Amino acid sequence: MFIEPGISSPKKGWIEVICGSMFSGKTEELIRRLKRVQIANKRVEIFKPAIDTRYHEENVVSHDSNAIRSTPVSHSQNITLLAEGVDVVGIDEAQFLDAELPLVCENLAKKGIRVVIAGLDMDFEGKPFGPMPELLAIADFITKVHAVCMKCGDIAHFSYRKANETNKVLLGEKESYEPRCRNCYYSEI
Repeated sequence: MFIEPGISSPKKGWIEVICGSMFSGKTEELIRRLKRVQIANKRVEIFKPAIDTRYHEENVVSHDSNAIRSTPVSHSQNITLLAEGVDVVGIDEAQFLDAELPLVCENLAKKGIRVVIAGLDMDFEGKPFGPMPELLAIADFITKVHAVCMKCGDIAHFSYRKANETNKVLLGEKESYEPRCRNCYYSEI
């Protein structure tokens, strides 16, 4: 598309996904990116699943206690309604949201909004988690972050569940999960 000088170009939106295991720094990276956007005086709206109340009812909080204000949502369609007039949308713990999240993110990007998403790419069984596979497929940019294996010290990208619980969703921290490399993860399951 040719843009004449002096006429502003249309806003371009895109989708960024930050993924990895538990304790890999996904939320820390999301917060870092969104705080930089706030410094640039862009309009930002941040969302997280309403079920995630581990550290705070509303704020997105990293394991290192870094925090940023957010709005809890019970359904991804709520993001569409609440993101009107913003430049950037941040979404944490995307794996806990519903299957409509990729469509919501795609529609936001089509409107010229930058969408930054963080979430677990695999569940505790090493299987793709929630809407994350589809989000990874439609993302313009993907950052995979790694933790440190608690058994051997190598890079880890699996979330090993220590708790004896079989439900897919188990909100927990170090008492329930630890990062593992491939070898250490499969040596105990």
